[in-house]
Amino acid sequence: MREFLILVAATLMLTGCQTVQQDRALTGAVIGGAAGTAIGAVAGRSVGGAVAGGLIGATAGGLIGAATTPDYCYRYRHHRRYRASCY
Repeated sequence: MREFLILVAATLMLTGCQTVQQDRALTGAVIGGAAGTAIGAVAGRSVGGAVAGGLIGATAGGLIGAATTPDYCYRYRHHRRYRASCY
């Protein structure tokens, strides 16, 4: 259990190293998968429950991450930040 908590903490720390636009769906899938695995393991008390929770959480997190991506990005030019449309 200790190793799992360390893995979840490391995953959450790494997801903070992204920009707003890049890999938002991937980050949502990772966070959702980790949370789903933890909830599935506790609720089901079996490996099957953990796997099912992880898959459901990863799917839901990926969809939520993709749906909440903003329509604008912050870019830098000449050491100034400005708002521009994403492509």
